[in-house]
Amino acid sequence: MSEELIIFSQIVFIDLVLAGDNAIIIGMVASKFPVDQRKKIIFWGIGGAVILRIVLTMLTAYLLQITGLRLIGGLLLLYIVYKLYVDVIKNSSKEENIKVDSSSLIKAIWTVLLADFTMSLDNVLGVAGAAGDHYYLLIFGLILSIILMATAATLISKWIKKYKWIAWLGLIAILVVAIELIYTDLKILL
Repeated sequence: MSEELIIFSQIVFIDLVLAGDNAIIIGMVASKFPVDQRKKIIFWGIGGAVILRIVLTMLTAYLLQITGLRLIGGLLLLYIVYKLYVDVIKNSSKEENIKVDSSSLIKAIWTVLLADFTMSLDNVLGVAGAAGDHYYLLIFGLILSIILMATAATLISKWIKKYKWIAWLGLIAILVVAIELIYTDLKILL
């Protein structure tokens, strides 16, 4: 198997496991509003997530070139693997009831954008770490995560609950990326 094919596979599984969170949060927040306002929340929420993904991807790709930051990124990914294992594999996640101030459309959009930021970071870090110097694969991962988030999040979350092997493959892909990032920096630092 070529290196590009392995990286491609890692990126697909990382995106499958991590891309659905944003859309689920957007849907949860939007569901607390009338139909006409829901469309605005979904539009601005997905639009904000797309912009955040692009900015965070460029920033992360640059930062992962700095010695020492790959180690930190790898450790963050190990934490993400643990959280996903607990939440997805062991199914012990409690349904998060996000507090939404339904008095204002702007406040709801702000809630969605804050959630987008925190949940985009794990996806971007995983994809950028897997892609390494293969920037065309990084761009592919970014586009795939945006498409999955905007169109198939609910379907993916159902698949992951029904077919645990998808979640396991995603976790293994993230774990491999985390170990590679940590090893790369430790090799340079030691």
